[in-house]
Amino acid sequence: MSAPRKRLSAFAPPGGARKLGTALRFLANADECFLEEPFCSLWAKQDPFAAVEALQGKVYRELEARRTLRTELGGRGYFVKIHRGVGWGEIVKNLLTLRAPVLGAGNEYRAIRRLEQLGVDTMRAVAYGAQGGNPAAQHSFIVTEELAPTVSLEDFCRDWLARPPAPRFKRALIGRVATMARRMHEGGVNHRDFYICHFLLHLDPAPTVAAFKLSLIDLHRAQLRAKTPRRWRDKDLASLYFSALEIGLTQRDFLRFLRLYFDRPLRDVLRDEAGLIEHLNREAARLQKRYLKKFAPKGEA
Repeated sequence: MSAPRKRLSAFAPPGGARKLGTALRFLANADECFLEEPFCSLWAKQDPFAAVEALQGKVYRELEARRTLRTELGGRGYFVKIHRGVGWGEIVKNLLTLRAPVLGAGNEYRAIRRLEQLGVDTMRAVAYGAQGGNPAAQHSFIVTEELAPTVSLEDFCRDWLARPPAPRFKRALIGRVATMARRMHEGGVNHRDFYICHFLLHLDPAPTVAAFKLSLIDLHRAQLRAKTPRRWRDKDLASLYFSALEIGLTQRDFLRFLRLYFDRPLRDVLRDEAGLIEHLNREAARLQKRYLKKFAPKGEA
């Protein structure tokens, strides 16, 4: 038990060592594991890797190597992601196209923990496990609490062109997104799917200018380093900019975001980040062209 205990403790959340001790009783064969209630009690006499496969609910994705579903326990919703190993073929294909392969649930679990440390609101992981040293065949899972009631910023902002929001609330949202992005990138995390649809606005209590909560989700492709490379920072910012092009933001809104993101006087940002601004416009145009080619009705692309 000593070797698994060492690996497990490395993944304990702040104050979570006591809960991990319970999980250790029946998970000696796991490389990494973390369980909170209700799963710690629910799976106390089971192998969690078998128990998570038996969970039932609404399935959102069902592939040979990956399954995503929503389940309910005790009247509360949870999202479950199960990874069964992508195989060496998929790993090699990703590497040949210079893409980092997503090997299991550990990537998302570690990203959640890092964002928590950075003060960026995100999902709350209540169960995580990984089993097997072969990266192509590793069995892993992560369970997160459902964030509800919430609405994505994409949906919340969808009608802004026709019905503009209160200016103060719009500025507050821009400021929050900029601050979250800055903290994330300064903390060595780049998202790789950094679109406004992955920001969830909490609706209970009702958001106000003075008090609202915004959570960043969908972290399974996130990359973690000591410092975010500029290339990956700029890719995230370009994706965010592209996803916000059609919601009625003004040039002033865009400049406000840059000032808050860099936390410097705007004239300094415009002088020092001229290359980034040019890149954002160029990359947003490229993403929009790719989007239209992929999703536009035939004959309209």
